[in-house]
Amino acid sequence: MSDIFQELEWRGQIANATEGARELLAREKVTAYIGFDPTASSLHVGTLVPIIALKRLQRFGHSAIALLGGGTGLIGDPSGKTVERQLLSVDDVRANVDGVRTQLSKLLEKGGSAGPPVRFSDNADWLTKMSAMDFLRDVGKYFTVNYLLAKESVKRRLESEEGISYTEFSYSLLQAYDFLMLHDRFTCTFQLGGSDQWGNIVAGCDLIRKLRGKQAHGIVMPLLTTSAGTKFGKTEAGTIWLDPEKTSAFRFYQFWLNTDDRDVVAYLKYFTFRTKDEIHELERAVETRPETRDAQRVLARDLTEMVHGSEQVINAERGASVLFGGSFADASADDILTVFDDVPSLSMTETQLEAGVSATEMAVLSGLAASKGEAARLIKQGGLYVNDRRLQDERGRVTMEDAIGRMVIVLRKGQRERRLVKITAETAKAAGSL
Repeated sequence: MSDIFQELEWRGQIANATEGARELLAREKVTAYIGFDPTASSLHVGTLVPIIALKRLQRFGHSAIALLGGGTGLIGDPSGKTVERQLLSVDDVRANVDGVRTQLSKLLEKGGSAGPPVRFSDNADWLTKMSAMDFLRDVGKYFTVNYLLAKESVKRRLESEEGISYTEFSYSLLQAYDFLMLHDRFTCTFQLGGSDQWGNIVAGCDLIRKLRGKQAHGIVMPLLTTSAGTKFGKTEAGTIWLDPEKTSAFRFYQFWLNTDDRDVVAYLKYFTFRTKDEIHELERAVETRPETRDAQRVLARDLTEMVHGSEQVINAERGASVLFGGSFADASADDILTVFDDVPSLSMTETQLEAGVSATEMAVLSGLAASKGEAARLIKQGGLYVNDRRLQDERGRVTMEDAIGRMVIVLRKGQRERRLVKITAETAKAAGSL
């Protein structure tokens, strides 16, 4: 692709653009920004859309700014929300800004052949220093109430029972002022965001035109939904975070690997730097041999490597073989603990297991059976496993010889229901709690 607009367009990432945006990007290098709300200490998979958009800008030689919402985060953006956001404390917003900045620093290009390094800015630097009188004179003066009432985010809230507070009603003006400040400080003339940000972006363009007599532009990208009609990035287990402490690299990999065939090509365009030819080849694979899940594997590998590193890709794929291959022969204790990190667990000591615990008692302690009698029947029916070994003797015992790496034992009932036995070196009695 000869310019960033064409690149975003073929990837399906342009929902709307200001007049003249295409032509400007075709002939000039610009400075563009995307804002990141510090609503949590970690970003989530949905924010990979703007992050990767910034990376694409850099790779086409444009200057990119990541704007952290240390100021606007104290208010909350009403866009796309049907109810008022709960206000965060100053300390929480600052902590979230630090967490988001750290993640973005790792994910965005450092410069060199990829283009200029990303610049970080925080709107707390100007918004928290601005008085109410300054805000009304320098910003509010240039917008009519009718102009703000026409914004989709405001209209939607006015139609709700709760309505909209003046605090959130004024948010669009704060974001417009952000654009003006970045224009004055860094000659920023472009803003990108999700399609719910269109009204806010246009307000910024209008303010720059009125106060500086210059033309600014914006591009908004479609908000992602899945073909199944669910919100992108949400699973039964909750949000998929970029922080490995919140979502393990294995779970992150599995999220992308489980992408629906109907969505995977679009996600390859959105989230990866694969070429048009590469993606077309993967699209053919989805059509002709969907059972191989080649496209999903490429998507999972590329995204996991980007966010967590290449070593975690290897670990995630090894973990997947443990989870779906059913064999623990080559698995380490760390592999098991990673793959089954959300499985209920039971603590037992080395001392207990050296002596051995009856398999029926272990099943009861773990919650896989209500009684020893039920556990014995499960074993007779071939429905109880230690690691990947089916138990055959209801009088058998589980010992330290069953422990993987002397750290963990996996109990399984049927095909899916599992419990972990985590082994401690303490001589105290086992906790016995799940």
